[in-house]
Amino acid sequence: MSKVRVLVGTRKGAFILTSDGARKRWRVSRPHFAGWEIYHMKGSAVDPDRIYASQTSDWFGQIVQRSDDGGKTWNTPGSSAEELKSPDGMSKGESNKFVYDASPETGKPLTTHQWYDGTQHPWQFKRVWHLEPSLDNPDHVYAGVEDAALFESTDGGKSWHELAGLRGSDTGPKWQPGAGGMCLHTILIDPSNPKRISIAISAAGAFRTDDGGKSWKPINRGLHSQYIPDPTAEVGHCVHRMALHPSRPNTLFIMRTDDAGDSWKEVSGNLPTDFGFPIDVHAHEPETIYVVPIKSDSEHYPLKGRLRVYRSRTGGNEWEALTKGLPQRNCYVNVLRDAMSVDSLEPCGVYFGTTGGQVYASADAGDNWKPIVRDLPAVLSVEVQTLP
Repeated sequence: MSKVRVLVGTRKGAFILTSDGARKRWRVSRPHFAGWEIYHMKGSAVDPDRIYASQTSDWFGQIVQRSDDGGKTWNTPGSSAEELKSPDGMSKGESNKFVYDASPETGKPLTTHQWYDGTQHPWQFKRVWHLEPSLDNPDHVYAGVEDAALFESTDGGKSWHELAGLRGSDTGPKWQPGAGGMCLHTILIDPSNPKRISIAISAAGAFRTDDGGKSWKPINRGLHSQYIPDPTAEVGHCVHRMALHPSRPNTLFIMRTDDAGDSWKEVSGNLPTDFGFPIDVHAHEPETIYVVPIKSDSEHYPLKGRLRVYRSRTGGNEWEALTKGLPQRNCYVNVLRDAMSVDSLEPCGVYFGTTGGQVYASADAGDNWKPIVRDLPAVLSVEVQTLP
């Protein structure tokens, strides 16, 4: 029978939840990297036991961790345990260094971006938001970082170099942070053409490369942002999340595009609001998508205190509220952008984590829900692996 492994990143460590294919009983690991923020964890499609994790701290810095045994043990590629200790024995986040490329050889040197007040501000590395292993090599992995840039490692995370064409495009100086910073949080690789990669940045928008990262173009035509001076601007959109189904790589969901981002159309339909963070697609039904609307950009909790996942089986516009097993009163949690995922079993399992520390799962594509763990630290990310 197949197995499921759920990788949960939280404000105070990482947790690994495991179950058999029935998905009724779950084993919860002890916290890995206790006390550290784990912004994201993701396993390789080629080698599921190869897992990457972003371990970060405003105080100690950034470390990329790697497991080669499904999360049982971890190592810091490129650094020994001794090198990660300061003379007084404290941790220091100096492994896996991320250095912005401003050299003329790789294109236009770019050292500043737009700040909240419209002035130019220097690019400063803060953390890794998202890790995306390639689809054909467990040692090849991409990292989306804050301040927004895309990095690549081809040696299993030992060293990183920037794909500088993204920031070096003509739009780079116009990017500016959103309320949560200026982060590259989504990386989607086209399964039919690995040189085509789509990314999303808050608050710059969505971008696509067709040549493996050498050149990029904005793909924001049709996106609409309420609070920017030009609601239809080429860049400046606060895209929260982007998703695709592997069988239809030209169809992306923020709103919806069927031409790989060249044009977008509205699909919010009968949703109670069009504001929220996560979006994901059913493993076997490319027209079935899931979102979790919240009240507004300033009130990050469900409307009327009722936690509801909304499902569309028509690729958008027509939505149904999924409530069975979810709290329908006095619930004021949020679901963050990387905190929803699906498995590939039949029926498809859907999972999400909340800022209240619950991880909910549905083993029947969203019809019924149950918490598979409660009382974790606030959940930042959820990724699911379906194992043989």
